[in-house]
Amino acid sequence: MTRPLDDTHDPGLRSWVASANDPAGDFPIQNLPLGVFRRRGRSDVPRLGVAIGDQVLDLRRCGELRLFDGPPEVVAAAREASSLNRLLALGPEAHGSLRRAVSTVLRADGSRAEPAALVPLADAELRLPVEVGDYTDFYASIVHARNVGRLFRPDHPLPPSYRHVPLAYHGRSSSLVVSGMPVKRPCGQRPPAGGERPSFGPTERLDYELELGAWVGAGSRPGQPVAIDDAERHLGGFCLVNDWSARDLQAWEAQPLGPFLSKSFATSVSPWMVTVDALAPFRCAAARPAGDPPPLPHLASARNDALGGLDVTVEAWLESAEMRRCGIGPMRLSRARFREMYWTVAQMVAHHTSNGCPLRPGDLLASGTVSGSEDDAAGCLLERAAIGAPATLPTGERRGFLADGDEVTLRAYCSRDGFARIGFGSCSVRVLSASGGSPESR
Repeated sequence: MTRPLDDTHDPGLRSWVASANDPAGDFPIQNLPLGVFRRRGRSDVPRLGVAIGDQVLDLRRCGELRLFDGPPEVVAAAREASSLNRLLALGPEAHGSLRRAVSTVLRADGSRAEPAALVPLADAELRLPVEVGDYTDFYASIVHARNVGRLFRPDHPLPPSYRHVPLAYHGRSSSLVVSGMPVKRPCGQRPPAGGERPSFGPTERLDYELELGAWVGAGSRPGQPVAIDDAERHLGGFCLVNDWSARDLQAWEAQPLGPFLSKSFATSVSPWMVTVDALAPFRCAAARPAGDPPPLPHLASARNDALGGLDVTVEAWLESAEMRRCGIGPMRLSRARFREMYWTVAQMVAHHTSNGCPLRPGDLLASGTVSGSEDDAAGCLLERAAIGAPATLPTGERRGFLADGDEVTLRAYCSRDGFARIGFGSCSVRVLSASGGSPESR
């Protein structure tokens, strides 16, 4: 299922929130991403909000002011909940009704303009938007899989199953953190360096991974697979994901069972959920090349072939401690297009549930590193090294892997002729030393 276009996608819509009418902004009235916040410096119970320009529309306040109507369960979830889980569980029709109601409140005709329902983004403390039960990370970019595979299996870089099954591992939801929370360099066992015994200490090869994540909306029942054409009825929206990786720990521990401590120390997500409805204008064909093995029946669909892709541009930026001291802005490390992913999100959902595994509202499904075929489209530092394009910063510093004090920022946006540009905001995180400090504090 793909969501239909309606008047909420009209590129001519304008908002009474003036900053939302900037054509280069992430949060125009055509976007309306959902999140959770409270006023900075207060101990209030978190509440649901919608990003609009440089403001947050407080949905609890909207309910108190009776600014929008809709199904009672939708209005109650928007007004009373302190996470998105309750709303996610209501399914796509509920999500669509809330989107239409919020769009009406924010339109420039001013009939429902109520500045008292706004909080400046600068004054909002953004929270992890859901209570996450489970987290699965896929490996859906064939370019990334091939480039990294060449480091370990030069003659056969792709696993034999890659073109037949969406590969994934189960992550650690307890270490999911929202953008802005720093990440401490993890410790673990590192491979022997010229000796016979491994060593224990801080990772020397800390890396980021540029990914998109999909938040599960309505869940599925145990033992009941989700058909591929029904998969997106079980999704609420998308976010940015930085799947932090300790590459030396990963190389030592990942055989034969896969990642463990090299991944479980932290995964960062952006605070705003860009809804499936908002992305309706940016659907595109799936990217599987002609001549590749056709997917098995549970992963095959004419609808998925035609509209299973998402035309989202994703970017990673880096600012070192030295760049901050010199007043130099962040440097872009990569830019890639999610439409080039080998496996679609619907295929990920269908395969995830094909053995009867249930999904629950608020589960996170991450795409795996998003990479493209160009030299500047590698979605992590390990992959840049694999294709011979290490990062040289404006200060002359080189980055094979991340240094303490580095700040990684992920961004994403959609742009297509005839529609308003929409963005995902950012996921920005600074690396602390293993002792918990940063270069600036020493």
